[in-house]
Amino acid sequence: MTTPALVDVALTVNGVPYSMTVPTQAVLADVLRERMGLKGCKVACDAAVCGACTVLVNDLPVAACSTFAFEAGGAEVTTIEGLGSPSAPHLLQQVFLERDAFQCGFCTPGMILTAKALLDAHPDPDAATIRAWLSGNLCRCTGYQMIVEAVQAAAALMRERNAGARP
Repeated sequence: MTTPALVDVALTVNGVPYSMTVPTQAVLADVLRERMGLKGCKVACDAAVCGACTVLVNDLPVAACSTFAFEAGGAEVTTIEGLGSPSAPHLLQQVFLERDAFQCGFCTPGMILTAKALLDAHPDPDAATIRAWLSGNLCRCTGYQMIVEAVQAAAALMRERNAGARP
C-alpha cells in the first residue's frame, strides 16, 4: 500500500489562519469536520448535489464534499460556526429560527450560507431568485416556502439596517 501524497495548505477559516499538511485527496469537508471540529458542514451525498456541506470560500457557496482542501489554499472559508454565535447569531440565523424555517436542521447550515451569499450579491431578491439560488440545497423535511419567506424577511431587515446606517 502506498502512502498518499501530502500537500501544505494555508487558509483562513472563520477569521483564523491555519497551516497544515493534508493528503492531496483530502476534501475540505473532512478537514473542517475532522481536523477543526467544525461539524456544521454536513456530509450527506458526497457528490455535490445536496448542499448540506455548503461553506463559503471567498464569500461564494462551495460544496465542501467535492472541493479538495488544497483548492481552498489562500482562501477565506466561512462555516456556519463563523457566521454567528449562539449569543450573537447572524441575522439570517435569527430569522430562520424565528420563522421556523427548518425542521430537522441538517440542511440548515448550507441553506443559511447560500442565502448569505445570495443577499450579499442581491440585497432585494424575489422568490424566484431565492429559489434559484437555493436549488442546490435539498431539504427532505420542508416544502421550502418557509425558507424562502425567511430569506425574504432577512433581506428586508438587512436593507432596513443598511438604510439606517447611512448618514
